[in-house]
Amino acid sequence: MRITTRREFLQAAGAALMSASLPTLVGAEESWSSGTERPAFRLPEGAIDCHMHIYDDRFPVAPGTTLRPPNATVAQYRLLQARLGVRRNVVVTPSTYGTDNRWTLAAIRQFGDNARGVAVIDSSVGDAELQNLDRGGIRAIRFNLSYPGAATLDMLAPLAARIANLGWHIELVVQGARLPELERHLSALPCPLVIDHIAHVPQPGGLSSDALRTARRLVDRGNTWITLSGPYVDSKTGAPAYEDVAPVAKTLIDMAPERMLWGTDWPHPTQKTDKPDDASLLDTIAGWIGRPDWQYLIFIDNPAKLYRFA
Repeated sequence: MRITTRREFLQAAGAALMSASLPTLVGAEESWSSGTERPAFRLPEGAIDCHMHIYDDRFPVAPGTTLRPPNATVAQYRLLQARLGVRRNVVVTPSTYGTDNRWTLAAIRQFGDNARGVAVIDSSVGDAELQNLDRGGIRAIRFNLSYPGAATLDMLAPLAARIANLGWHIELVVQGARLPELERHLSALPCPLVIDHIAHVPQPGGLSSDALRTARRLVDRGNTWITLSGPYVDSKTGAPAYEDVAPVAKTLIDMAPERMLWGTDWPHPTQKTDKPDDASLLDTIAGWIGRPDWQYLIFIDNPAKLYRFA
């Protein structure tokens, strides 16, 4: 039975969370993800993966970029979609390509109406290009301050002012330890803010960190979202439970489930070896959320509104 409504999801969620692992999906041995079985948690129809990347060596890498993963294609990601049971996704331009968003736009066209995108731009962008990106499905711009990139901190305020009228938001990737020094810039943004990868709250000691206190203040102001993705980046205890990151994620979820998102971070570009098991990772994050009504918010409602899905 396909679950298509909030009521049907809430009715089925309790049983789905307690069910045994589903059978292995034959042929779903996609690259860049360990494991082959489906998740025990059953995503509701219409769930949205808010953070994934496509890589293609036909496009030149940006000068000075340090993160250069192998190709990760639309076809490979579709295998992961089938395994997880997710049809809608947000393609994020990686730092690898600087401000070249051509491959992101091409990927969105291949996915069709089921995809939106996050672009990387700099201060030289023209109004016509912004309109073209909007027509191509772009709904946000990304500032990756963890790696050298085209978008720098001094561009944050002026670019935020330009995209606000488009209904876009800022997506930020930065070391959690830097959040306190950035707080005044982030709280003044005229558009929504999404902080990726559970705000990169550092471990150990995440619960008592200035990074988490800052993230909580930003979320509490009502204009900041957190993406529940990539716990392996900051965890010291590791998979499958990520016991150090879990309390941080649960703290953020409990204070504002209406401003949490979920993403796979496929193809896990920071993990050169030992790629995570995406099915196990989904089960872990769904367990952190716990409540079926919050799961529906985080997997469907929140991202559908923010990225303007139908």
